[in-house]
Amino acid sequence: MAAALAPWRISAFNTAKQSENKMHDDTVAKRFGFSGGLVPGVEVMAYMMHLPVARWGRDFLERGLIEARFVKPVYDGETATVSGDEQSDGISLSVESRGELCATGSASLPAQVPAIDLAAYPDTPVVATRPPVGAGSFPEGHWFGTAPVSWGGVRLREYLDEIRETEPIYLADDLIHPGTLQRIMNRVLVDNVMLGPWIHVGSRMQLLAAAGGDDVLTARAKVAANYDKKGHRFAEFDALIVANGTTPVAHCHHVAIFAPRQKAAA
Repeated sequence: MAAALAPWRISAFNTAKQSENKMHDDTVAKRFGFSGGLVPGVEVMAYMMHLPVARWGRDFLERGLIEARFVKPVYDGETATVSGDEQSDGISLSVESRGELCATGSASLPAQVPAIDLAAYPDTPVVATRPPVGAGSFPEGHWFGTAPVSWGGVRLREYLDEIRETEPIYLADDLIHPGTLQRIMNRVLVDNVMLGPWIHVGSRMQLLAAAGGDDVLTARAKVAANYDKKGHRFAEFDALIVANGTTPVAHCHHVAIFAPRQKAAA
């Protein structure tokens, strides 16, 4: 029988109002049929991570698995409620806001870290000049990289404040929040293509090691799919996030609409 966990309630914060992705801008988002600028999906997924980390602690940061699919927007300043039910194989997760189901997902704790072949994920530099977005921007089988980044110190404190995270393990043990790894996955798109408004649809992330504040992180991503669906142009990415060029810390599957159908009418 499923056992309900104590819900986690957050005053959602749109961290990307000034970003290049104007889907987070109130005026532009309304042209695409939304009520206002969207709270980034990576932040909603970060909200969802609170319950499994509260349940499993550092073990989850070292080998946890989480999946999320975003079905309705979460808006700035609105209350987002993360609910979780313990199942025999993990935790089922959901996010509600404004009385609507906004995201669904699950988290689990595999018995051991899956084996990963680092050599199968080549270290690829970001492009020198980003081309404008088009249907062929993310060809299947193509490799992309991201600019190196670290998430320790002041930057981590600011991030934890932005996502309203209160778990003490990150600052106490100098461990980065796994939501920052999802931000790196977004950089696979942003660092390599000059995008218009776009939407993160969902992700699956298998954590492989707990990353620390001093680690320098990059993504090594292959385009797994590029297709049209209901007028949207989607890309899916299979990626490894690597610390210091040597240590895999997360294996990710990332799905995005990089050319929404509403754009033609905007």
